[in-house]
This record gives sequence, structure tokens and C-alpha cells, in this order.
Amino acid sequence: MKTKLMMTTLLAALVLAGCATPPPIDESRLPTTPTAFKAQAPQATATVGEARWAVAPPSDAEPRGDWWLAFGDATLNDLIRRSLVNNNDLQGAAARLAQARALLRSTNADRLPQVGASAGATRGTVAGQGPAATTVYNAGLGASWEVDLSGRLSEATRAASLDAQSREALLQSTRLMVQADVAQTYLALRFADQERRLVRDTVAAYRETLSLTQRRYQAGDVAELDLARVQTEVASTEAEAISLDRRRAELENALSVLLGEPASGFKVAEDTALAPLPAIPAGLPSTVLARRPDVAASQRSLLAAQSRVGVAQAAWFPSLTLTANGGYASPELSDVFRWSARAWSVDALLSLPIFDGGRRKAGVESAKAGLDLAMSSYRQQLLQALREVEDSLVGLQTLSQQAEVQGQAVQSSTRATALSDSRYRNGLVSQLDLLDARRSELRNRRAALQVQAAQYQATVGLVRALGGGWTTPA
Repeated sequence: MKTKLMMTTLLAALVLAGCATPPPIDESRLPTTPTAFKAQAPQATATVGEARWAVAPPSDAEPRGDWWLAFGDATLNDLIRRSLVNNNDLQGAAARLAQARALLRSTNADRLPQVGASAGATRGTVAGQGPAATTVYNAGLGASWEVDLSGRLSEATRAASLDAQSREALLQSTRLMVQADVAQTYLALRFADQERRLVRDTVAAYRETLSLTQRRYQAGDVAELDLARVQTEVASTEAEAISLDRRRAELENALSVLLGEPASGFKVAEDTALAPLPAIPAGLPSTVLARRPDVAASQRSLLAAQSRVGVAQAAWFPSLTLTANGGYASPELSDVFRWSARAWSVDALLSLPIFDGGRRKAGVESAKAGLDLAMSSYRQQLLQALREVEDSLVGLQTLSQQAEVQGQAVQSSTRATALSDSRYRNGLVSQLDLLDARRSELRNRRAALQVQAAQYQATVGLVRALGGGWTTPA
């Protein structure tokens, strides 16, 4: 009768366990999927498609290649290689991944039989045998296994596995972030070198003008005011050059931190050479965002939260634990392992909480709230990813137009300076006209450098926004 009752209870538990299914993810809450990025799509088709993002396997494991090689700079290649070895943020992300993997192994262990050995001695009195104390020695093996009736253990393992995958994606995201930060800082350093050289060349030109003005002043051809004006321009431009020296030093120190090296012994040689800006193919599909590591990590966190709802729901159903013990016990230590001293037992324990003050209900509500929070985070991550790509693409478009117009301004100001210098040397224009022309040329040349630097920065920003380069995953 007892056996029949136990079998009936087990069958009921298995039927109920089938109800412990996590709720499906509401994909209608996800943003719509654009057929193409707005900044690259033709005006007539730059509309958002009707499809929605689906919670499908992410492609963050797709190879990205060494995207920085497109810049054709050996120094940049070396700096990124060193940063991937010593960067502190990368080492921290790797440690967090190791923690998540250890937790996964621990969760997996809960699904396996637990076996242990024991040995001990007990001294005391036995009821009904008088006041004399006796000693009993024992040694044995014990095994237990929790049958996963409700799927609680499997859901917990799935959640831990997704957490580990999320940490792995975050490690890749950190790696991409470090690569991009190194590239952007290095490129800023190179453009600082170019701007420093431009300002120094302008200082040299001003010094030549100052020398000419001093000779003319000594000859009585110009007033002292003209000499003071040139001296002012020389001093103010030299001050700008010193300011650029400070900025370059700060960028160099920032690079040292990214590489995990002390700033005191870190040095990047001055160089103004830069390879042409890498070309970006037109018509990038929005599907490349599926390989963004941070998007993949957010998605896996969403799926892990879904599994934890199942774990919380499983608390409402019975748990079955099988236990077996076997060993020896004897009042004489020498007789512990005699065959006659053997003993064994097999137990099956089916347990079901009846009243817990609302603890299980609160656990389910908390897990569902966590799922809603994870959905909101995932949606926000997708929207942020789309925005970053659109910002980078529109930035590159407008910067290209700005560079073209600024180039025309540089040509005009350079021609104006040449004409003013010739006319000043022949006494046809005042010194003030020449100084104005030089200031205008310097201002336009520096503006052109800044636009060009912004183009390189936006290109690296697009690499980061797309999850590493612009090659479509296979």
C-alpha cells in the first residue's frame, strides 16, 4: 500500500513538473529591424522595415579579423598587440569570465550524484542497557542524488551557462573597446604631431617676418607699432605650440595606461605620416549588429533571466532525493571491517513545502520582474547600437563634405598669404594685411586637420559600433 501511494505521488509530481515552464519572451517589445542604416540608404528607401528583432542565436563568435590593419600603421599594430596582453580592463573581464565558468561547473555538479566517505567513533550509553558507556566505531560510504522532477536543476544550469556566455561576450566587448580606444588615442596623437608641426612652421614664418620687420624698422621704413605686432604674433603662436606639446604628452600618457605600462617609461616617437582613410562599403546591413558583443551579452542575460523564472516556478513542485548508505559499525575497532558488522540503507525522500509565508510566490514575482528588467536592458542595448552606427555613418558623411569645403578654404587662404607676403615685401600692403592673411591660413589649416582627425575618429567609432569592422558575417 505504501509503495502504491509513493508511486502515485511520484506520478503526480512528474505531471505537475511539466507546468514549470518559463514564460516565452515577448518579442513584440523589441524594436523594429531597419532594412538598412538611415545614413546609407537612398532617400526614397530610408524607412524602417516591418520586421522585428528576434531572440535568435547571436553571431558574436563570428571572426572579425584584425580591422586595425586597414590603417596601414606598423606602430598602431604594435600598440594594439601590446594592449591585448597587458590591459587591466581586459584582465578584469577575463577574471569575471573565469568566475562565471566556475559557477557553471558548480551548478552542473548539483545534477550529478554526490558520493562521500565517512569514518567516526561514538561513545555513550544505550537506552535499556544500563549506565555503562560503550564506544561504537563506524566507517562507510554514502551517495545521494536529487531527481530533477520539475526541471529546476536543468534550468539553473541553463541560466548559469548563459551567464558564462554573457561574460564571454563582455570579454570580447572589452577587447574591442580597448582596441578602439588605443586606435583613437594613437590617431589623436598623430594628428597632434601634425598640428604641432603646422604651428611650428607658422612660428618659423612669423620669425622670418619679424626679422624683416626689424630691419625695416632700423632703416626707418616702418613704425615701432609694426614691430610690436609681429612680436605679439610670434609670442602668441609659440604659446599655442607649447599648449600642443602638453596635449601630446597627455595623449601619450593615456596610451600608456591602455597598454598597462607605466607612463614614466612610455614613449611614442613623433611622426606625421598617416595612411589614407580606409574606405567603408556602401549599403551596410543592420544584421551586422548581431555580432556586437555587448548586444549578444544582453541577449544572453535576457535568456538567463527567463530560465530563472523557471527555477522559481519549480519551487512549487515536489523534490525527490534518493539516498544510499553502506558501511560497517562495531564496538571494537579491530572488528569494524568484519562482514558481520556490515549495514546498509536506501532512502527515497519526496518533499513538498506546504506553507512558507509567501516565500515561493515572492520568488516567482521577483524572477518575472528580473525578466522584464532584462528585456528592457536588451531593448535599450539594441536601440543604443543602432544609434551609435547611425551617428558614425552620418558623421563620416558630413565630415567628408566638410573636408572638401575646408580644403577649398585652405587653398584660398594659402594663396592669399603668398600674395600678401609678396606685396608686403614690395611695400604695396601694410604689415597688418600680411598678419591677417597668415592668421587666416593657420586657422584654416588647423581646422582642416581637425576635420581630418574627426574622420579617422569616426571611422574607428564605426568599427566599434558595428562590433569590429564592417565585414558582413558569413
